[in-house]
Amino acid sequence: MAKNTHGPMNKQGKWAYTWHMVKVNKGCYFMLIPFMIFFITFTVVPVIMSLPMGFTNFNMIQMPKWVGLSNFYTLFVNDDVFLIAIRNTLIFAIFTGPFSYVLSFLIAWLINEMNPFLKTFFTFVFYAPSMTTSVYVTWQLILSGDSYGYLNAVLMDLGILKSPAQWITDTKYILTVVIIVQLWMSMGAGFLAIRAGFQNIDKSMYEAGAIEGIKNRWQELFKITIPSMGPQLLFAAVMQISTSFTVGMVGQNLVGLPSTDYAAHTIMNHATDYGWVRYEMGYSSAICFVLFAAMLLANKGVNWILGKYLD
Repeated sequence: MAKNTHGPMNKQGKWAYTWHMVKVNKGCYFMLIPFMIFFITFTVVPVIMSLPMGFTNFNMIQMPKWVGLSNFYTLFVNDDVFLIAIRNTLIFAIFTGPFSYVLSFLIAWLINEMNPFLKTFFTFVFYAPSMTTSVYVTWQLILSGDSYGYLNAVLMDLGILKSPAQWITDTKYILTVVIIVQLWMSMGAGFLAIRAGFQNIDKSMYEAGAIEGIKNRWQELFKITIPSMGPQLLFAAVMQISTSFTVGMVGQNLVGLPSTDYAAHTIMNHATDYGWVRYEMGYSSAICFVLFAAMLLANKGVNWILGKYLD
């Protein structure tokens, strides 16, 4: 009978090889220690704590009181605002997720065709809005609801509007305005990862492709470029999913919390409202856990779709 060569010994060999590589790259791991301490303390630990806390009634003053599934039942059955938040979050995820992902890829592709100076310049131009929160002041000036607002002034001068539109208080415009600003600010880490992916492609692959019969840039894109950027595309997709599902800061800073008639209220805004305004930490943790589960499922779907490009 043949012996199983893929059993415990094989696993031990993998662990031995992993530990060997850790020792070889110990300098890199040592430099990661400060980041990992803060990441575990302020990200991993709160995420782990949020699950049991979601089954309690906790106001940060008294001891948590176990309430079982009561928070989740209230969330889906009795909380009408949460249903509005789910709808708005899905709208944001649809428009600012796939659209922003494709837009980041196309812009990075176009920038990659430029000379080195223009590459650096336009990369900074598209990435800069994601680094600062002062852009909200600029957008509030543009979208101001009086005749001095830049957008209202231009549209009234052109005769398109007869009176100033209330862009950030009228429910007809709020959601659209927040989506536009979110898209404008979405060129973040995912965009930089795609830019790096383009730069790391071996140029000889295009020469080999031309010999094999690839005739135009579109064939190069789908047969060489995209398959060569699997890890970067996956990272960018995960970042876009995280951004689109946790969107809330843009609306909170632009149209307030809560927005008029909850027109731009997202799940993240709902968690912020209960956690930071009402201090109902148990209920807020239940909201965050539902959001975490939705993001996890979405990430699994993206891994399944893009996994073939990682080989």
